Amino acid sequence: MKAMVLAAGLGTRLRPLTDDRPKALVEVGGRTLLEITLTRLRSSGISDVIINTHHFADMVAEYLRAHQNFGMHIEISYEPVLLDTGGGLKNAAHFFVGSDEPFLVHNVDVLSTIDFSEMLAFHRERNALATLAVQDRRTSRYLLFDQGGQLCGRRVGLDGIPELVRAVEEPRARAFAGIHILAPSIFSVLDEQGVFSIIPAYLRLAAGNKPIAAFDADRYYWRDVGRLESIVDAVREIGDYAQLE
Repeated sequence: MKAMVLAAGLGTRLRPLTDDRPKALVEVGGRTLLEITLTRLRSSGISDVIINTHHFADMVAEYLRAHQNFGMHIEISYEPVLLDTGGGLKNAAHFFVGSDEPFLVHNVDVLSTIDFSEMLAFHRERNALATLAVQDRRTSRYLLFDQGGQLCGRRVGLDGIPELVRAVEEPRARAFAGIHILAPSIFSVLDEQGVFSIIPAYLRLAAGNKPIAAFDADRYYWRDVGRLESIVDAVREIGDYAQLE
């Protein structure tokens, strides 16, 4: 399985740490977010990775050269203009097309112990176009799933009005964990162009009954470290999860 690491963001919530470096090179417990992510991927048997860059892109490239790509085959997808998640993914399509093998997409500012092999097996069992790791936790934006675990809408906050793309009774609200597995065939149905978020694209596809499945990640450690206060929390926790890989 190949992977894409999403690392092009400006990291504004991590300022001042990102005033002189990209988010990917911010450290947690003495290791950069990029090292932690790549090590996790490598230990899961993933050795072919593409990383999108924008903010301080040259620093990421130099960092990878200095560390011999951590023993992996790594390509860079540079974005002169930020393309958002969907646009960045589509810009890197060349790395994945020509194969029927699913691939992983991973936010660089997410720490977790999610079992990628188990998630891949789930994705294949469901014959999904996309499988999203989700959790039962508070968030500012929820994804909604039907009783079969298929995406059917979204909701802002705890009390927001559900935006359903399919008629569903009692949809289940879940928080997206920033990790997905996709079938390469998704590129043939991503009609969006230029700068776009992947979530609205998933919702459009779900409205057409394309299988966008929820993988329950509640039993795994997970933390978004895209904010300064979450870095502090992660440093406190990292002793318990030092072997994230």
